[in-house]
Parts: sequence; structure tokens; C-alpha cells
Amino acid sequence: MPHNTHPPKTDELGTPSDRITSLNTRPPDPDGKYVLYWMTAFRRPQFNYALQLAVEWSNQLNKPLLIFEGLQANYRWSSRRFHQFIVDGMKNNASAAQLADTAYYPYVEPAPGDGKGLIRDLATEACLVVTDDYPCFFLPALKRYAQGLSTCSLAVDSNGILPLSASPKIYTTAYSFRRFLQKTLPPHLTTRPLETPLEHLRYHNRLDDLVCDKTLQRHPPLLTTALDSILESIPFEADVPATSVIGGCDEAQRSLATFLDTRLESYGERNHPDNDVQSHLSPYLHFGHISAHAILHQLLDRYGWEPEQLSDQATGSRQGWWNLPPETEGFLDQLITWRELGFNMCSQNPLYDRYESLPNWARVTLQKHSTDPRPVVYSLEELEHSLTEDELWNACQRQLVQDGFIHNYLRMLWGKKIFQWTHEPQAALEIMIHLNNKYALDGRDPNSYSGIFWTLGRYDRAWGPERDIFGKIRYMTSDSARKKLRVKKYIERDQAGGTEELP
Repeated sequence: MPHNTHPPKTDELGTPSDRITSLNTRPPDPDGKYVLYWMTAFRRPQFNYALQLAVEWSNQLNKPLLIFEGLQANYRWSSRRFHQFIVDGMKNNASAAQLADTAYYPYVEPAPGDGKGLIRDLATEACLVVTDDYPCFFLPALKRYAQGLSTCSLAVDSNGILPLSASPKIYTTAYSFRRFLQKTLPPHLTTRPLETPLEHLRYHNRLDDLVCDKTLQRHPPLLTTALDSILESIPFEADVPATSVIGGCDEAQRSLATFLDTRLESYGERNHPDNDVQSHLSPYLHFGHISAHAILHQLLDRYGWEPEQLSDQATGSRQGWWNLPPETEGFLDQLITWRELGFNMCSQNPLYDRYESLPNWARVTLQKHSTDPRPVVYSLEELEHSLTEDELWNACQRQLVQDGFIHNYLRMLWGKKIFQWTHEPQAALEIMIHLNNKYALDGRDPNSYSGIFWTLGRYDRAWGPERDIFGKIRYMTSDSARKKLRVKKYIERDQAGGTEELP
């Protein structure tokens, strides 16, 4: 039988049980040296249920806490862009751990395989291991690795407002999921992780008191090594430079404050790319530098909002449930409904990133029209380097390559055009995933896969009239976008930056 995921005595922390999963049946070892928190997805010291549970166990066992945050050299689409963003966060986390007098071990693998065995060695000395339960990209493989450790291992879900375990099935539309949320979410709105769980830690220690010199010499912590030389030596899979966007929880909080202070009131205009009213929080959410709980409650606190304001009708409507201004409800729908809809898919369908996961109606119509003549077919190289005849699409692709993101509404057009310009839908899907995951700071995320697969019918319905190439898939063109959106300045800004030629 699985052991209790909570300490034998409750204390003031109380991590919700529906967010904790036992990865094996081994009990905690009270004779271990420390409680190990293996930070893999929730790379932050605030509003983090996994860190909170590790503190809870540390207090109960009267053992110090060791926080290990590692970064592999060789994962798919690895690049300096993503490494730099994560390392920015490590610096913030190191400062927070130092203030809390907590042992923190940040490790950047200099070359593929250099960190092999490190987690196993750290776990051998631990009372138990707590790690992050994130359902996307290669993170589930890390959870499976923790499952095989010879030490008690627990995984904790700190992904969103609703626990992943609370969804009984895969929801196929935003409407159905929103209606489910409106019935299920209210009690979870009054439960949130502690803002600063390290303040509740009772037992303190330094890294070199917990980890032997031999291990530290073989796997030197980031803060004792020359970061630039490490990044220059890593054989990244992709040659993608860092952007000007700074990572880390400090910058995430500044971005949130700027959005709430200056952009939220205009969020209803977010579809127009000539004004910048987007939140720009998706990279920080993806890398775990900010929590959805932090965003939600800082927003609600500005209104003095109370749960009693919720509508008692679960209609599935995008407006009216929160009884807040329309712009605010629109943002909350993105933060909770659409974001957590992607987590629902990734956590329950192992084929979330495969063509086979599209709804049956979409696959039928795509197959029917797979041999329809395309107006033009572009190669991956031509698309990657923005060498199409469509200046609006080229602007989107260059923004992705240079800045690490695409304007949210235009990202839908970006995907639809790739589909139209590719000889078959399966190939179009592969190109979309590759380009997005290679360049986007918020790529490799449940939300990213939701957006990409939406262009081919996920979370959508069949549309008429049936068209060539698209069949019953929702139709979008650059001409229609020009009529609906203010894109002139967006294109002019792109053209002022020049064009890129194939090497």
C-alpha cells in the first residue's frame, strides 16, 4: 500500500492531498540527511505547492531542506535562448534561498551526460524526494525516473488553479470545460499555496554541509562556475540566441505588475497587433517562474473580490461568471479556461502532441482534402527564414525567431497558413511544432500544443461551407486578418527591421 504523502502530524502548511502523488511505496527514511526537493518545472520560491510540501516534511522530520534545480545540456530544441532564461531564474532562486538560509544547489550540465547519476546520489542521502508533477514535454520522464529511485518519492501538482486530478475526463471544447470549471472551481479559489513557503522552514543549513565535497567538485553548482563559458561550450541542438526578455521570478512579478497597472483595462483590444496590451506572462508561466495562483489572486485583490460574487449559474459563458469587468473576465478566461484546458489534455492523453489526437471529424475532413492542390508549397527552410510572398505571415515568423513569441491572435493565422502551404496536414503539424518549440519562449507547453492543434480542429467544430484544402476546418487568411485587425503598423515595424536570407 502507498505510504501517507503527508507527514504523520499536520502543521500550518497543509498541502492539499489531491495535488500529491506517491511515485513508489517506499516510506520516508527518518535517518536521511535532508529532504530533497528536485525542482524541475515550478522553478520559483513563491506559490509553489511542491516546495511547500518539501518544507512541511522538513519541519516534521526535523531535517534540513536541500533544493536541487538542474538543467540538462541535451534536450530536444535546447538552445542558449532557453538556457539563459532558466539561468536568469536560477539567480533569483539562489537569492531567495540565501535569504531563507536554505541549501540550494543549481546545476547546469556542461556537456550531455555530465550530470548522470547526480539525482540518484542526492536521493540516496535523502529522507524522501519531492518533485514537480508537470504533464508535458520531457518532464514526465523525469517523474518516471524519480519513481525508480530507492528513496520515497512524491510528485506535486502546482500547475494551475484546479488540480489535475479534479478533471474526470478529457474535455474537447472550451465551452464544456468552462462549464465544468464553473461547477467545480469555487472551493479551489479559496485554497492557494503559501506565498513564501521558505519563511516557514524551521531547520536551516548550507549546501556544503549537506553535499559532500567530491560531489560538488564533480558537479559544481552554477554560482561557483563561469556561466558564459559553460553556455559557449554546450553543444546545443539549435543555434538560437537569447532574446532581450529576462527570465526569473523577479522579472515575472514586474511583468505582472506592469500588465495589471497599464494594460488590463485595454485587454479587450488584445487581438489588434498595433497596440501592446498582452500580458507577456506566458514564458514565465511555462518555465514556472510565476504561478497562476499569484496572477489570479493579485488580480482579484485589486478589485477586493470575494467568492460570493460568483454567479450561481454554470452556463459555460465567457462573460458574467466572475462579475468583474469584461476585460478582466477575458483575461481570466485565458489564464484559467484555455490554459488549464491544455493541461487537461496533456495530463490525460499521452498522444497530446500527435496527429492522432485530433478529433475524428477533423481527421476525416483533412484526409478527404489532403490531395487538394496547394496555391504554393514552401519548404521548412523557406518558412523558417520568412521567405514567403505573404508579408503579414513573414512578420509573424520573424517576430518568433527574433523575439521568441508571436502576437497571440496572429499565431493562429501563422499556423493556418503553414497548413495551407504544406503538402499534407501531418507535415504541416510537424513544421508548426518544430518552429514553435525551437524559437518560442513559451513553447513545449500544454498551451502551445493547444494553439497549434487548434489550427487543425482541436477544441473547435466543423465549419461550412466546405472548402478546398481546409475542408470543414475553420478558414483563416491574411486578407481576412487585414480586414478584421489593425496590422499596418505591425508590418511596418517588421519591414523596418530588414529581411533574412537563406544561408
